[in-house]
Amino acid sequence: MLDDLDHRLLALLRADARLSTATLAHRLGVSRGTVANRIRKLEQEQVIVGYTVLLRPDAQPEGITAWMGILVEGNRTREVVARLLGEPGVTALHDTNGRWDLLAELRADSLQALSQVLERIRLLQGIRGTETSIHLATYR
Repeated sequence: MLDDLDHRLLALLRADARLSTATLAHRLGVSRGTVANRIRKLEQEQVIVGYTVLLRPDAQPEGITAWMGILVEGNRTREVVARLLGEPGVTALHDTNGRWDLLAELRADSLQALSQVLERIRLLQGIRGTETSIHLATYR
């Protein structure tokens, strides 16, 4: 099970996987050894399955894009946001008004992979409800 430090570490790596261990440690307020051990553990547990280059969405037409409206329990938005930023399937996360508290853009290579992303998100503490729509076509 991922803890808060794991989620914060994953969020930093998702923003820039080229950050040095020293920089990660400084930003997280822990030692370099702790960061190195956490990364190794996340790799061994296959939470981190690789490192990649991020491309513009139009440069990567394959795969599935979906949007998920997320309803947060009470005042747990910060906690939920921190956890969602550590989820590899979340490519963008937005604070919204209206029916949903948050709107997450999701990417997956297949419907099965998308299903796994949805399951992981729905199991996060602090999420009361979700609704997901798959991107079918863009007109403009």
